[in-house]
Parts: sequence; structure tokens; C-alpha cells
Amino acid sequence: MSGAPQPPGRPPGLRGRLRRFRPRTRPRFPGLSFNRLIPNILTMLGLCAGLSAIRLALDSQWEKAAALVLVAAAIDGVDGRLARLLKATSRFGAEFDSLSDFLCFGVAPGLILYLWSLHGGGGLGYAPCIFFAVCSALRLARFNASIVEVAAVPLAGPPPKPAFAQSFFTGVPAPAGAGLALFPLFAALAFDSWAWWGLAAAIRHPAVSAVFLLVVGALMVSTLPTWSFKNFKIPAVFVLPLLLGVGTYVAVLLTEPWAALAAGGLIYAGMLPFSFRSYRRLEREAETMLEPVVVGGEGRERPTA
Repeated sequence: MSGAPQPPGRPPGLRGRLRRFRPRTRPRFPGLSFNRLIPNILTMLGLCAGLSAIRLALDSQWEKAAALVLVAAAIDGVDGRLARLLKATSRFGAEFDSLSDFLCFGVAPGLILYLWSLHGGGGLGYAPCIFFAVCSALRLARFNASIVEVAAVPLAGPPPKPAFAQSFFTGVPAPAGAGLALFPLFAALAFDSWAWWGLAAAIRHPAVSAVFLLVVGALMVSTLPTWSFKNFKIPAVFVLPLLLGVGTYVAVLLTEPWAALAAGGLIYAGMLPFSFRSYRRLEREAETMLEPVVVGGEGRERPTA
């Protein structure tokens, strides 16, 4: 009979031999794939860099502290784009990124400048640090409010931006603000490497750091439109000069890093008026396209766009 047990030692049948070659199914566990966790891991690394910058500043290791703030800025410029590329964007990731930005670009620069210079100003030397941190928190809170999902919360957040404004930030972004705030430290380190002790001591004065923290903090919470460079298009005639300029800057950055970083801050600050002018020009063009135009002699009007 087919159902009778086979005697011991008899080789298995065809069905038993085929069962051994059947692919084994792996158990599936609920959760996120590793690819979707990579942006959050990068954000955590940036947060660790900001914390380490504060620790090194407490040990008066100014070069390493400033370098770690720059590392955090580089990570911040990558994690968001990587999240969109991997389709791993989430509300948790946006909030985690904002908290990391607040510590790395709102707390760390002011604390580094306080330990480096502002502590010599007594109690007043701490006030610019608080102002800068508060401005950074307000700027990040405003940014978070601007990305509230309109479908879920129809009345929350500011109105959506027009199409031409998508290439602009409102105010100076937090990583750029941190770089501008640390300009006195970059310049002093460059002067020290050139043995220009007088200029290094002058720029280390507490008043210089205080002015930079106050001005940059005000720019962060301002409504000044600044280029985001995400959708920035370069005319064909400027592509080659731009590549040559970037190559020259990288060469200077490798040979004189602190001077190159200080010059980068000056270049970015010099671009702010041009960014404002570009925004106003695009705004006027958009308003011109929406002006009403009289149709025929019937007195009816319609917009041009």
C-alpha cells in the first residue's frame, strides 16, 4: 500500500528528494528597511559632530571644534537629499534633522565663540550667544511650520510659496549662519598661521564676535530671500568660469583652509544683496504676468496668465 511506512534504510522517494531542493522562505519581520534608515543615521552622525565640537571647544581645541561644525554642515547638506533620493522622507526625519541643526548650528557656534572670545566680556558676553541660539530656534520652527502638510492641516502654516520663490530660502539658512558666525574664528586662525599676531588679537576682541552673532542671528530670522542653489540654473557662458573658480577655491582650501573658509563667508555675505535683487525681479515679472488685460470693447477683463 502507498500509505504503508517504508522500511528503515530505504532511500526516500521522489517527493522527499525534491523537498530538499525547495527554496527555504526567510521569515519577514515588521519594520523599516536599512536604506530608509541611512538618512537618519547621517543626521545622528551630524549631531555627534556638533556635540564633539562643543567638547573640543571646552578643551580649547579651536581648529578641531570649527572643523567638526563644518562636518556637521556637510552632513546636513547630504542627508535631506539622500532621503528624497531613497524615498525615505518622513515627519520623524524632518523633526530629528531640525533638532540636530539647532544644536550644531544654533548652540555650538555661539558656545565656541563664547569660550574663544566672548568670555572676556563678562556677563554681557553671554547675551549674544543666547540671542543667536534663540534666532536659530525661531528660524527652524518657522521652517518646520512651512512644511506642514496642507491636506492634513488645511489652516496650519504659512500660505504656499509662488513658483519663482521655490529657489529661495526665507532668511539665512542655519548652516550658512553658523559659518558666518564663525568668521572671526576662521580669520583669526588664518592670521595666526601667517604670524599676523596684531590682526589676530584684534579680531579676537569680544566686540567683534558679539557683532557677528547679533547680525547673523537677525539675518536668520529675517524675511530676506536667499538663494537655495537647489534649482539654481547657470547660464552656459558662466559654466566654465564657475568650474575654474570652484577649482581655484578647492586648491586654496587645501593649502590655506582657514583663509579659504573666511573668504567663503565673505563671498556668501556679498551674494545676499544680489539674491534680494533677483527675488524682487522675479516677483515683478510674476506680478506683470498676472495684471488684468481688457478684452475687446466689452469692458471685460482677464488675467494674462
